Amino acid sequence: MGRRFLSFLGRLASWPIALLILFEEWGWEPLQHGLVWLSARLHLRWLEPRIRALPPYAALALFVVPTLLLLPVKLLALWLVGQGHVALGATVIIVAKLAGTAIVARLFSLTQPALMRLAWFARLYPRWVAWKDALLARVRSSYAWRWSRLVRRRTARWWYRLRAA
Repeated sequence: MGRRFLSFLGRLASWPIALLILFEEWGWEPLQHGLVWLSARLHLRWLEPRIRALPPYAALALFVVPTLLLLPVKLLALWLVGQGHVALGATVIIVAKLAGTAIVARLFSLTQPALMRLAWFARLYPRWVAWKDALLARVRSSYAWRWSRLVRRRTARWWYRLRAA
């Protein structure tokens, strides 16, 4: 009974985790490209070679910093929700998530070679990727996922026909 219950809890918990990972996957490349574009406009591209040249543990620290810096912003959003400003709080959380994903995606692409020089990271990273890919494959093969893709395609076709008329 205990093992079956733990298995059920694991499957139940995998859905929110999978949705979070799917968001990250969806936003990883486009948001990173947006940040590259923004850094070019702000003349910050000179930072990239310096970031790539960081030693492994400095690269790890730089990679973790955005997560730590966004924590107070997320707490502010929760406080806003608690004060009755639900829309503003939700907006702050969404903007923080988008900005955080963009920054982490860009920093990871710049620091990955240095991070892979850390033995523990090089050992764990392929395991993470395999676990994540298996989880996403399970979600993408689910009825709910396939149904939502069908609805999205039908809605897109309807929208294009409506705009063309």
